[in-house]
Amino acid sequence: MKLLVATRSAGKQREIRRMLDLPDLELVFPDGAGVPESSAEDALEVHDSFEGNARAKALFFAQKTGLPTVADDAGLEVFALGGAPGVRSKRWAGATGTEVEIGVQNIAALLQRLIGAPPEKRRAQFRCVMAFYRSPSAVPLVFDGRAPGRILEAPRGSEGFGYDPIFLSDDLGATFGESDGAEKDRVSHRGRAVAALRCALLPLLGVA
Repeated sequence: MKLLVATRSAGKQREIRRMLDLPDLELVFPDGAGVPESSAEDALEVHDSFEGNARAKALFFAQKTGLPTVADDAGLEVFALGGAPGVRSKRWAGATGTEVEIGVQNIAALLQRLIGAPPEKRRAQFRCVMAFYRSPSAVPLVFDGRAPGRILEAPRGSEGFGYDPIFLSDDLGATFGESDGAEKDRVSHRGRAVAALRCALLPLLGVA
C-alpha cells in the first residue's frame, strides 16, 4: 500500500519514516508523489484548530494524487498563554528562512514572552492531530496525540526540531532536544498520534 504523508517538513518526514516502518507500506511525500510546492498550500493552514488544518492538508493532497493520504497539524500549547502558540506555532515569530532558522526565532520569541514566569506558569503540552483519508471521498479518520511538560528558561540539547530544546517532557525528565529518536517517539505527541494511525492501517495491510 502506498501512503502519501502530506508534509514538506524534513523533521516530520524523519520522524514519520521511523514510526511508520511497516511491511507492505510505502511512504511517499509530496515531492516524491509529483506534487510541486505551490502557493495554494499557503491557504491550507488557515483554520483555528489543529484538526481543521490537518483535514484541509490531507484532503488537498488526496485530491491532487488520488492516494491514501495522511496529514497532521501540530504545535505547542502553553496554558498560561491561553494555549498559544497553538496552531500558530510554526509562524509564532513571523520568521522566514530554513526550518532551523525559523525554529530558533520561534524559541527566542516564546522565551521572551515567558521571562520571569515561575515553573507553574510554564506548563505546556505538545499536541498533534492527524487526519487520514483512504480516498478523497472518504470520511477521514482523526487521531489526537498529546505530550505534557513545561517550558524551560533556555534550550537544552540539539536533537529534534522546532521547540524541542525548550520542552521538558514529563515522561522523559529531559527535553525532546536531549532525547534520541526512539525515546522521543515513544512519548511524543506525534508518536502517540502515529500509534493510533498504525492501528487503523494494519487491517488495510492485511495484518490482523
